[in-house]
Parts: sequence; structure tokens; C-alpha cells
Amino acid sequence: MKKLINTVDNALTDSLRGFGAAHSDIVSVNWEPKFVQRAGGTRKGKVALISGGGSGHEPLHAGFVGKGMLDAACPGEVFTSSTPDQMLAAAEAVGADAGVLFIVKNYSGDVMNFEMAAEMYDGAQDTVLTNDDVAVEDSLYTQGRRGVAGTVIVEKIVGAVAEAGADLATCKALGDRVNAATGTMGVALTSCTVPAAGKPTFELGEDEMEMGVGIHGEPGRRRVKLAEADALAAEMIEAICKEGGPDTGDPVILLVNGMGGTPLMELYLMYDAARKLCEDRGLTIARSLVGDYCTSLDMAGCSITLTRADDEMLGLWDAPVHTAALRWDV
Repeated sequence: MKKLINTVDNALTDSLRGFGAAHSDIVSVNWEPKFVQRAGGTRKGKVALISGGGSGHEPLHAGFVGKGMLDAACPGEVFTSSTPDQMLAAAEAVGADAGVLFIVKNYSGDVMNFEMAAEMYDGAQDTVLTNDDVAVEDSLYTQGRRGVAGTVIVEKIVGAVAEAGADLATCKALGDRVNAATGTMGVALTSCTVPAAGKPTFELGEDEMEMGVGIHGEPGRRRVKLAEADALAAEMIEAICKEGGPDTGDPVILLVNGMGGTPLMELYLMYDAARKLCEDRGLTIARSLVGDYCTSLDMAGCSITLTRADDEMLGLWDAPVHTAALRWDV
């Protein structure tokens, strides 16, 4: 195993120290317990958005703490859920009179720990559960569809409406609506290597891919032979549209997300393939995003996300955002 680390045990702490120092104008890091929050705190009257989960998916979630997105993020150890005490401490730090909205990916550990934190939190709160991964058909690794890259779209759109002053019920309802309109499918060309394990999570032959892989290296729908990008994109778009995805005439947000070990050249090539397939289906690509946003350590591969977006969602997507990993002002 070759990793740019000091020790396995301190990798998360060292990384968070660097992240906090590099982006001290945007975030501050709390250490006992660990969570990242907006520098300057959350303003009075604003619903506080909190997310989190295992590390190794950077920039998700800490990279999306800042104006227009999250108020706090709770990083667990690599591929390990953050703990209820982290989530509770974050809620007590950033929650105010308007309440707290937890945005939780659908993994059993994340769901259980956020539920425990919500029960302990003495304030108004609610939860949006993201489950955009259409690859899951019948999995022993999750309780239904997994929350993957579509979580980024939920956090951006709900973050914008919270920034505009919407109340907790409005933020919750919009989050559920965005999640329901979102589908994601991923493919892996290589495994990822968890530092504590010191070896790849799974093995793939030189001519093999894992179609529908999870962001922790969970098995996909099936193992297939290496194929051209156009064929891969076609299967991924078909899977999303088949599982209640967008239909002819729908405007969509198209996210092509890298898993951590794929060059941008290849991600843009996959975007081109996905774009053509969407247009052939009569879909209108209203907004696009390409890059590493929800990764799986050093895994080579990508995911494609489509969100069926109405005018309200598009307006909130366009709203200003200033985080370490996502920023624009229009």
C-alpha cells in the first residue's frame, strides 16, 4: 500500500488539520468530538443543515460546509459512520431557533447514529434520507438504495433554500422532493484501498469492471468485461431512467462524478457520452457538474447522476455558494 500518510491511526486527524488550515476563512474544526462548522457560526433564524458519515468520500461532506450549503459536517473514520456524540455536538454548536435538518445517506450505521443524535438533541429537528443509487436491486450491505453522489445535489439545493430563510418544514419537504427526483449509477475500474486494511477491498481483472459498485467498494449489480465509454454511459443512463428517472422533455441536472482515481479527461469524455444519450432521449440538460465530489478514496471509475429539476430547483442550484469544494456567485 502506498499512501501519503504518517500513520493509519492519525490519518483523519492530520487531514482535518490541513483542511481546516487551508480553508480557515470558510470553516473551523472542532476536535473533541470531531466536526467541521462554518467559520463565524450560523446566523439567527436560519435552519442549520448537518450531514456526515465516513471519511474517504472527500469533498463530501466537510468540503460542502459554507455559505449556501451545510452548516456542519461530522467526519467518521474511513468508511465508518460518524458517532452520535459528534452529531449531537455539531447540532448543539450550529442549531438555533429555526431548527436543525440532518441530511443522511442511507447506510445502516449512518441512519442509526443520526437517529440516536436526533433523539438526544433538545431542539426542533428533522431528517432527509438520501437513497439515489439505482444500482441496488437486492443488497445485504444496505437497507435499500444507497445514498451516493446525488447527496451533493440535495445538499446544494436545500442549502440554498435554507440560506434564503425557509423554515424547517419547507427545507425537509424540498430535500425529500429533490432526492425522489434523483438517480445515480456508478462503475468501478479498480478497487479502493482502505488505509487500515492495507490492501484493495476487492480484486478486478485487467479486463473487468464492477457495474453498480457502491462508494465503499460494495459489490455492484454484476462484474462485466471492460467496455467503451459510450456503452458504459448507455447502461448507466438506462438504469437511471428505468428506475423512475427523467422522461422525454424533462430538464435535468447532469452530474458526472469521479470516484477519486479517474482523470478529468476521462470524466469529461463520460460527460460527452452521457450528454448525447440524454439528448437522444429528449431530455434537456439544464445544468452540469463534472469532477470529484463524492469519492471512494483512490477508486478508478465514475458515477452518473440525473436530477429531474423544476424551475424552483434550478433557481436554487444557481444561488450563490461558497464552500471549499463548490463555489459560484451568479
